[in-house]
Amino acid sequence: MTTAQRVSSTHPDPHGSPAVRLAGVHKSFGQVHAVRGLDLTVHPGEVVAFLGPNGAGKTTTVDMILGLAQPSSGTVEVFGTTPRDAISRGLVSAVMQTGGLLPELTVGETIQLTASLYPFSRPVDEVLRRAGILDIASRPVRKCSGGQQQRLRFAMALLPDPALLLLDEPTAGMDVEGRREFWSAIRTDADAGRTVVFATHYLEEADAYADRIVLVRRGQIVADGTAAEVKAMATGRVLRATVPGADAELLQSIPAADAVELRGETLVVHSSDTDAVARHLLTCTAARDLEIVSRGLEDAFIALTTDHPEGQTR
Repeated sequence: MTTAQRVSSTHPDPHGSPAVRLAGVHKSFGQVHAVRGLDLTVHPGEVVAFLGPNGAGKTTTVDMILGLAQPSSGTVEVFGTTPRDAISRGLVSAVMQTGGLLPELTVGETIQLTASLYPFSRPVDEVLRRAGILDIASRPVRKCSGGQQQRLRFAMALLPDPALLLLDEPTAGMDVEGRREFWSAIRTDADAGRTVVFATHYLEEADAYADRIVLVRRGQIVADGTAAEVKAMATGRVLRATVPGADAELLQSIPAADAVELRGETLVVHSSDTDAVARHLLTCTAARDLEIVSRGLEDAFIALTTDHPEGQTR
């Protein structure tokens, strides 16, 4: 029996209950109500992007899932048990953006030291290879780039063969190729049954790799669905055009505009009727180079998590 097989045999069947279940969760710090009645269920094998602006309650929620904070009220369960119990069983690992590395150790020594803390762990070379850093095992951590250090944290998190992996800005510091390889590895693990919940400022990663996107604002969920479903919540389309000599009077004259922004000679109009906007610009102004696109995840993020739409609203 291999080490990895022993690890799997010590885990209870994670498919018998949700990977994460939060029910009516509130968390306050004095007068600050960070999480407000949050309900969330994440099923085994899902890849979920947990997104929101700074101060939305993401970190507080993740801390409660990791057992680092207790809810003021409500229930937090991980695979049907308490977060601390799930972690003690090796069911949960986390990859944080900073911290947790000793600069004088080599990459290989760091993994060996971390592996020694678990009663059972995956082989050191296996997790190094999985994280794409086997070739730098002898390199001191202090000489690793930011992206390589993040891959090292990923390798450390894989050691207990967790059923749930929590990622905070997992590809920070990685180049384009590194990010692609990282998400390919995550997708393979998810297809094999591992649950992944991640927070990122790279919205294109959430769009491309998440099965579900959960948007939070002021401690509450404001959207929960596939990328297509969340993007559909930002109604309308965006028109961009070059308009020489555009001024405030022009901005006020545009029909059916939800929001208007002028960037030099570039006009950006958010509207549910971009055809009417285009006809007006082409017949009444010197507009050229018109482009109309559907709103993307960034537009939905802004529309659903901020008090006012982007740009100057009329």
